[in-house]
Amino acid sequence: MEHDHEKFKKGSISLIGATAMGTGVMIGAGIFALTGQVAQLAGPLFPFAFIVGAIITGFSAYSYIKMSNAWPSSGGIAMILQKAYGSGAIAAGAALLMALSMVISESLVARTFATYVLLPFDIVSGPLVPVLAVAVIFFAFIVNVSGNRSVGIFSIIMAVVKIGGIALFGIAALWSSGFQFVAQGDGLTEFRVTGFVASVAFTILAFKGFTTITNSGSEITDPHRNVGRAIMISILICVIVYLLVAFAVGSSLSIEEIVAAKDYSLAEAAEPALGRFGFYLTVILAAIATASGVLASVFAVSRMLAMLTDMKMIPHSHFGMSGSIRKHTLVYTVVIASLLAIFFDIGRIASLGAFFYLVMDMAVHWGVYRYMRVEVGAAAPVLLLALFFDAFVLVAFTAIKLKTDPMIVIYAIVSIAAVFVFERTYMTSWIGERKNHTH
Repeated sequence: MEHDHEKFKKGSISLIGATAMGTGVMIGAGIFALTGQVAQLAGPLFPFAFIVGAIITGFSAYSYIKMSNAWPSSGGIAMILQKAYGSGAIAAGAALLMALSMVISESLVARTFATYVLLPFDIVSGPLVPVLAVAVIFFAFIVNVSGNRSVGIFSIIMAVVKIGGIALFGIAALWSSGFQFVAQGDGLTEFRVTGFVASVAFTILAFKGFTTITNSGSEITDPHRNVGRAIMISILICVIVYLLVAFAVGSSLSIEEIVAAKDYSLAEAAEPALGRFGFYLTVILAAIATASGVLASVFAVSRMLAMLTDMKMIPHSHFGMSGSIRKHTLVYTVVIASLLAIFFDIGRIASLGAFFYLVMDMAVHWGVYRYMRVEVGAAAPVLLLALFFDAFVLVAFTAIKLKTDPMIVIYAIVSIAAVFVFERTYMTSWIGERKNHTH
């Protein structure tokens, strides 16, 4: 069974466009939303958490690249899971977790957009934050309705602007500090190994945008080669940008200052390094980066939900709406993301996203290892290492959250269980029939 659909045009996204889309999602969330969250857990070692996150993401990407090279499909991760587990509740549940983690990313980046845009007015909380977050999600909806070409061109322009701007910010901040790292707090003993490992969950979340490329599948030109290339190029670009910014923030602020301003640490770091002009420039850059991040994320998740519907992995209701399934899933996407942006703060949204993504990622690695590794020529040790790294980080992250915010652990467990119970009710079995395992 081939899961491409006529409305997902083959070859409509170039290698540059696919790379821009991946970096668009990653840099929007990873830098502006998560730098402070990572520093809060990892302490002075927070830049190195991004390196560890990149290494683990490299191992994770291996499964997706091997499967996408064999079967480039706009079904993306859903296709991978269905090939591995068959058309049952396990594949459907894990695919839905992926889609929901992408919706969570939308709300995370939208809240970050609102936080930065309101900073010049000294507003860091209150009702305006969720209002503005919902507004940027709605903007992304309008642009996405206009089609792939608009999204592709906009993604490329925004990726160039924000990568260039963020790199300049990082270099300028490091230069003005004399390349000194000042993020040394008092009482560093509180930053233990568990905290550092747990922080890697956020850095993995900062890199998960590469899955946007997987979900573009056959829409990418020469997908057997370019899906893997786009994934590795986007991860490489992002790790360079993340490290540059992490060291730049650490050169301007102490750990205590970074944690105090964890939702807007880049803007806070810009002022001592570059003055008031640097502060406003960072706010503008953050607005551009996060808005384009929301745009790329809405595009990716609405497509994935449409494909899950097409693959009969989730039920579909029109709710009286006219138009295509893709239009309907766009509406569902922005509604769910808006609700999350209204009711959860950045820290909780990021935590929920990390739980969902890590569980889904482990399901992918186990599925490829257990059922597909011979067929796609994947090395068992790499798959098992990817699975081990995810599990190790998930355990550490859960342990930390049980101490600091046990409710988010409960929300995550209940939500994940609900997803699989829902899918088991909808599907006829946990493991379905596995078909078409020849390319």
